[in-house]
Amino acid sequence: MSIANNSAGLKAHEESVAAGEQSITQAARLLFRLENVHMCRWHTRARIIMGSATFFDAFDALSLAFVLPVLIGLWKISPGQVGLLIAAGYLGQVAGALFFGWLAERIGRIRSAGITIGLMSVMSIGCALAGNINMLFLARFIQGIGVGGEVPVAATYINELSQAKGRGRFFLLYELIFPIGLMGAAQIGAYVVPRFGWEYMFLVGGIPGLVISFLVFRLSESPRWLIGRGRYAEADHIITSIEKVSPGRHLDPIKEAPACEARTVELANTLQSKKKGSWKELFSPVYRTRTLIVWVLWASAYFVANGINNWLPSLYKTVYHLPLQESLRMASLSNVLSTCAVVCCALLIDRTGRRRWAIGSFFIGGLLLVGLVMLGTHSATNVMILGSAAYAVMGTTTVMLYLYTPEIYPTRIRAIGTGLATSWLRAASAAAPAIVGLVLAKDGISTVFLMFAGMTLVGLIAAWRMIETTNRSLEEISP
Repeated sequence: MSIANNSAGLKAHEESVAAGEQSITQAARLLFRLENVHMCRWHTRARIIMGSATFFDAFDALSLAFVLPVLIGLWKISPGQVGLLIAAGYLGQVAGALFFGWLAERIGRIRSAGITIGLMSVMSIGCALAGNINMLFLARFIQGIGVGGEVPVAATYINELSQAKGRGRFFLLYELIFPIGLMGAAQIGAYVVPRFGWEYMFLVGGIPGLVISFLVFRLSESPRWLIGRGRYAEADHIITSIEKVSPGRHLDPIKEAPACEARTVELANTLQSKKKGSWKELFSPVYRTRTLIVWVLWASAYFVANGINNWLPSLYKTVYHLPLQESLRMASLSNVLSTCAVVCCALLIDRTGRRRWAIGSFFIGGLLLVGLVMLGTHSATNVMILGSAAYAVMGTTTVMLYLYTPEIYPTRIRAIGTGLATSWLRAASAAAPAIVGLVLAKDGISTVFLMFAGMTLVGLIAAWRMIETTNRSLEEISP
């Protein structure tokens, strides 16, 4: 009986091993096909729809900055209250980034993204209906939960659709939608708010977002996420649908590329680890340093960028006493420059590499801010030129981090790692406006920009410790 039991146990073990090997091979072949499929209209559709969501995410994030110059006079808001009101949205974004980063690992990228877009759109309409600062604070906080969840989940999704070669350009041309959304908010705010009222700024951001939420739910799920969950049939169906509309000849993972197949099996073996994705893995020996460095990069870059961008309209109005329309028009320049800078980043990032770009961005941004302080912040023109230029330079790194962060984590913890990292941008973006309000009231405008310059030094130190991910497959970068 004992021999029979041992024989049965051995047979069961062998069957289990065989099934595991078959599973790994199946995952490897799917990954190989995904890495070698040509870019086509399927990818374009996904980028356009998810990019439209990201556009309104950016629009909603910045919309408050362009209604504040009106609300400051209408509701008699103090500089400290302005900082807290700006911070409300970012505090919500911290919660949203953490929660939806976790949810995207459990229910998928698409469903999580669709929920976030619906939430932020509904609450944008709620902001338009707010009748006092307390109601607006609450509406912005809840809206921030949706805003904070959308971008990291969307960034993870688009990153997982891309290939190793040219991933930087592919991703950043999509992520360019975010600064375009900021620019759109600036241009629309400069036109709509003086003519129609502050409420319409929120309506413009909210109503179209509901339509985008519906379209996002109709997108296909990330094949990499499906493979990581063992849902091979669904992943195969999606990859096959891409191959049907993709131009050119498709490589057979078995017959035409045995060497690449063997390499992909090794990578898929890692991907198919029995270990379930958990936030605790972010602090494992392999990922601990990566996690801490990327957190510092997010916090320092966004402290500077969003600190400048959210306060500029109000600074022009309250510190330099410019008319409302001129204040909004001058503030919109920074987002135009940022969009141009991000275009350059998208075209060059695969040549320069992520690390060198981040180092250069923090260094140049810091020089521009120090130069502004030395030339004098008494002039609105100096602030418009040098302050806007510093924001534009830093804006390239804020966008590049959405490319870099998903690259440094494996599929099983990619969304939660990106969500947790972006929570630091939310925390920094919440802290920066509040601190600016306090420093501005106590020490003046020069100290504000000197503080921003000091933060670029922190980012520069972290950028030196980055790993290079350019033109490497996601599975190769992250074991």
